[in-house]
Amino acid sequence: MISTLIKKIFGTSHEREIRKLRPIVAKINDLEPAWQKKTDAELQDMTAQFYQRIEKGETLDQILPEAFATVREAGKRVLGMRHYDVQLIGGMVLHRGAISEMRTGEGKTLVATSPLYLNALLRKGAHLVTVNDYLASRDAEWMGRIYRFLGMSIGIIVSGQSDIDKQRAYRSHITYGTNNEFGFDYLRDNMKDSIERYVQRDLHYAIVDEVDSILIDEARTPLIISGPAEQSAELYTQVNRIIPSLRKDMDYVVDEKQHSVSLTDVGVERVEQRLDIGNLYDAKNLGYNHHVQQALRAHSLYKRDVNYIVTEQGQVVIIDEFTGRLMSGRRWSDGLHQAIEAKENVPIEEETQTLATISFQNLFRLYKKLGGMTGTADTEAEEFHKIYKLDVVNIPTHRSMVRSDLPDFVYKNEAGKFRAVIDELVECHGRGQPVLVGTVSVEKSEVLSSMLKKKGVPHTVLNAKQHAREAAIVAQAGRSFAITIATNMAGRGTDILLGGNPEFMARAQVYGEEAACRPGACDETTE
Repeated sequence: MISTLIKKIFGTSHEREIRKLRPIVAKINDLEPAWQKKTDAELQDMTAQFYQRIEKGETLDQILPEAFATVREAGKRVLGMRHYDVQLIGGMVLHRGAISEMRTGEGKTLVATSPLYLNALLRKGAHLVTVNDYLASRDAEWMGRIYRFLGMSIGIIVSGQSDIDKQRAYRSHITYGTNNEFGFDYLRDNMKDSIERYVQRDLHYAIVDEVDSILIDEARTPLIISGPAEQSAELYTQVNRIIPSLRKDMDYVVDEKQHSVSLTDVGVERVEQRLDIGNLYDAKNLGYNHHVQQALRAHSLYKRDVNYIVTEQGQVVIIDEFTGRLMSGRRWSDGLHQAIEAKENVPIEEETQTLATISFQNLFRLYKKLGGMTGTADTEAEEFHKIYKLDVVNIPTHRSMVRSDLPDFVYKNEAGKFRAVIDELVECHGRGQPVLVGTVSVEKSEVLSSMLKKKGVPHTVLNAKQHAREAAIVAQAGRSFAITIATNMAGRGTDILLGGNPEFMARAQVYGEEAACRPGACDETTE
């Protein structure tokens, strides 16, 4: 009662924070007429002036209004995009080392340009962290036109680059890259014998896109650099042969919640008999014990087309549980990947051992200043503050919200839920309404696809098997009659426009790209 009354009088904490920033927005708006009169050369010269003022002792906060006005004017001239007032507020929140919660479609990509430019003026490096290589490359090229116009260099960090390319990228004023690459580069640097060979500089300032996904959902996901270990592939095959004969709940117990599996006393005796090794827990049999545990995990906890796929070349490729994307080149450690290869009867690669590891949580706490952007952060505000000392500020929308966020429907069982989904999809398709369906796994997306096929409804499936074409498939999800089934849509980062994405349609006409095709013609699951 009292707290509700206080909120009515003084506003929420978000509203109070926004009110503090409004006067700065007013200053930026007051500068706009004068900045519009500047020639391109005069506008570009502002960067050199800012460098000089910082060298003379001015702080970033003191030059913020002019720097933001400069970026806004540059955005208008090179991109035809003007920062709205709420986007300036979001940029100021990011500059202050907090999280901007902005609704989908509010233009977070453009929001980041102002604080990145401002913090890059210190010439210590400013990083924009995204969730995949496509987004890093797209945003760097797109927003990079602003930075280059203002005389700043921009770098892109993607997998497969040489150390020289990465050094050049990290020494740029502003660097775009993925959370995985920033993390692995940090680990590789710490394994080098000379600081001159390091690719990274000190971790100064970063803005994390999809911050709730990276800093909360994946926070404890370890990044691991492995090296070869001396293990025989034959042992994996030998142990794998006996696993199917073990009985669940009799020989072993699976704990789905803890994601663990353990042998019972009966199971231990059965394994000892099948392997003919005597005591499984004897010191000389530790190798067997380890292989049995990993083989049990591979068979009972890791499912094909959910946790991994098997390629046509016979390789086991991990599916990222958070994004549904393939993680090519990444392998589970401690013999688990080899156990899965034995299970799937594909060539077993040599086992690896951990040489260096760090979690995303520990990595991003190394930055001197950290900001983040997402559409859903307020629900984890307490965790952000407790772990990273990051406050969340809810940024108002530029225009009033017209989208309806409906409550969840709960069904008694999965079969009933799927039937209801199919009925709704058929109804939407009948009136030409485009629909995007999110699933949690490749397996679920293909179940829905098969049900739609039986109904004769054309559709497109996007999952780990169509990883390379995801941007083009998602781009056309807004076309009339389009039904797109996608594995975990968070952070795809491609604009979905009603009527279809004209950029991808134009590209298809000019270059004949199969991926940018009409709805219902992008993959073999479509009818």
